[in-house]
Amino acid sequence: MNANNLQVLSILLERAESERDEGRKQMQEAQARAAQARAQHGDLAQYRNDYQQRWGQQFADRGTMDIVVCYQTFGGRLDQAITSQTQVADYADQRLEHARARLQELEMRVASISKLMERRRLEIMRAGQRQEQKATDEQAARASLSAFNPLMRLSA
Repeated sequence: MNANNLQVLSILLERAESERDEGRKQMQEAQARAAQARAQHGDLAQYRNDYQQRWGQQFADRGTMDIVVCYQTFGGRLDQAITSQTQVADYADQRLEHARARLQELEMRVASISKLMERRRLEIMRAGQRQEQKATDEQAARASLSAFNPLMRLSA
């Protein structure tokens, strides 16, 4: 394990973070679309209720058959629009859930790579410490050996 491995992991982490950021943006856009679709569904449903309250009684009291048929036809079209908007809103909700799941996967990937990088850093640090300890031990062993060896003192 060397610094080159960390550099590769760093590049991988940057890419994963970029993908995660893009996933977050897509999830926020999906959230906005789902909220807009639900709001439009609510507006249509409210309009249908208002329409039925406003005109239902009036047509029942004094409406010609043609006006009542128009009222019912328009009410049927409102129902179709609401049904269609329900499907649009449900699809937007599905896309939102998909975007959330994708974002969660991307966040897990970033966390995994970060954790792996931290492990590699620790391994590199420990390897360096072991090398330093080995060098110190060897130096101490030489110093100890030379202190007890009379020939070493003469050659020095």
